[in-house]
Amino acid sequence: MNTLSKSTFPVLAFISLFILTSFSLSNPIKNLDSKGITSDTLSVIGVGDIMLGTDFPHKGYLPPNNNCKPLLAPVKHILTDADITFGNLEGCFLNEGKVVKICRDTTKCYAFKMPEKYIGCLVESGFDVVSLANNHVGDFGDTGRSKTISLLDSVGIHYGGLLSHPTAIFESNGLKIGFCAFAPNKGTCNINDIPNAKRIVANLKKEVDIVLVSFHGGAEGSSHRHVTRKTELFYGEDRGNVYEFARHVIDAGADIVFGHGPHVTRAIDLYKGRFIAYSLGNFCTYGRFNLQGANGFAPIVKVFIDKNGKFVEGQIFSIVQKGRGGAELDPQNQAIHEIIRLTEADFPDSELAIAPNGTIKLKE
Repeated sequence: MNTLSKSTFPVLAFISLFILTSFSLSNPIKNLDSKGITSDTLSVIGVGDIMLGTDFPHKGYLPPNNNCKPLLAPVKHILTDADITFGNLEGCFLNEGKVVKICRDTTKCYAFKMPEKYIGCLVESGFDVVSLANNHVGDFGDTGRSKTISLLDSVGIHYGGLLSHPTAIFESNGLKIGFCAFAPNKGTCNINDIPNAKRIVANLKKEVDIVLVSFHGGAEGSSHRHVTRKTELFYGEDRGNVYEFARHVIDAGADIVFGHGPHVTRAIDLYKGRFIAYSLGNFCTYGRFNLQGANGFAPIVKVFIDKNGKFVEGQIFSIVQKGRGGAELDPQNQAIHEIIRLTEADFPDSELAIAPNGTIKLKE
């Protein structure tokens, strides 16, 4: 039986308060806010391609019961646990509209038109900003782009990457955030026009504290997993030199660079203390994407940066898409192992240390 007298409790309370205060003062990085995020860092999640099902060329490419929620439900708890969550929106939201993309056979055409109500799945899953700079945003022309923009505006999700809407500025965790995106596709901010990309980033940096940059570039498929540091061509299209692009935009003021487009996972790196993910792969793509082998797994990358934009630490979560698609946590952690392998191969002098459990630290 506890025989402590009442007079003992004030002494114990004082000792406990002293210990807790001392710990907090000596470990300021551990002062957590209500979301479990350190008060002196900004947390940013990046994921790759998002296409939640298309009703073109027919409704057979929509998820069961025309419901996109189950596609993201297994990872919702991760996506919502960050100050900013980003993804590449691979297609448009549109109920009615004619395809503009030229297809030899419209019954097999890869043109993506998600039902307008699917915007709710992005909202519920915590997305704050998306890239519209890719090769599918214009599949249904100005009608698709306009409807997508109006829906994103209506729910407060920010976007950039179109010539008509190249950038976005918003606030998060007491900081002013700038976002811009680039691709080699018509109607988007050109990844191959490096001087213009640097101007866009530099102008954003004058107005904001942190600049996030997204690019859709690099050749596609499992045979193109490595960062070559050269211009990459795919079916005759100049898909950019993503290595040079990332460094140029960081020189101009970018603080995080998230890449996508190859449909497979690629390496990560650090340049001037700024984080780069060269391809975040296929994140949540239902019905019309090749999800075999390396195309079927991808990372959720969570990056913590300080208020000057420098990398502090990070975490990789592996997801896998089974069957026709939808993001699920991968017990085999294939994306983590792939990033470790590719980073060691492509950037052997990288300052990043990636553990098998997905934690990303600065090398000591």
